[in-house]
Amino acid sequence: MPEHPLKQRFVLDTSLFLSEEIRDEDEGLEDALDRLLDSIATAKLVLNISCYMPPSVHDELTSILEERDVSETTVSKLETWVIKKNPARFEVMIPAELVYRFIDEMSGRVDKGLRVSENAVREASEDGHTNVGSVISDLRSQYRSTLRRGVLDSREDFDLLILARELDAGVVTEDTGIVNWAEDFGLRYLRGRDFPALLDSYLDASERV
Repeated sequence: MPEHPLKQRFVLDTSLFLSEEIRDEDEGLEDALDRLLDSIATAKLVLNISCYMPPSVHDELTSILEERDVSETTVSKLETWVIKKNPARFEVMIPAELVYRFIDEMSGRVDKGLRVSENAVREASEDGHTNVGSVISDLRSQYRSTLRRGVLDSREDFDLLILARELDAGVVTEDTGIVNWAEDFGLRYLRGRDFPALLDSYLDASERV
C-alpha cells in the first residue's frame, strides 16, 4: 500500500488514556486502553498517522498504569505504537509575549492563593475550629484549585506543547490548561474524548477510497 499523503501527527497527553470519556459503557480502564491502542496501531499501519509522547509524559503515564495494575501486554502496546521523543527545547522558539503572559498569570494566581490561605486562617480563628486536619485539607483543596486549574503546572505539560510545536502536530488532551496554551501556541488540539472516534473516521474513510 502506498504511503498515505496526510502524514498526520499527534502528541498524546496522559489525560487521554485515563479519561473515562474514552470508555464504552461498563468498560474498564485496560479494555479501553487496548481498544484505543489497537486503533492507534491500525491508523499507523494503514494511514501513516503517527502518535508521539515526550518521555516525561510517558514515565508519568506508565507509573500510573503500574499503580492501577494494567497488564504488561497493554503497556507493551503503548511502547510499540506511541513514539517517545524528547522535545527540542533549545531549538523551538517561544514568543516572548507568551512568557510574559505566563509570568503575569502566575503572579495573579499566587495572590489569589494567599487570599485563600488568609481566609482559611480567618475562618478557623472565628469559628474556633479544633479539627486542624479538616482545615488543612480544605485549604489544600482550594489552594490547588486556585493555583493549578487551567494553567501549565508541570514540565510534562510544557514538554507536550514544545514537542507538538516542533512536529507541527495536534495535541490530544483532556487538560483545560493545556488546551488554553495550545491555542496561544497556535497548535491544533483535540479533546481526548474525541480522539478514538477521529481515528475510526479516518479509517472508515480510507476503506471507501
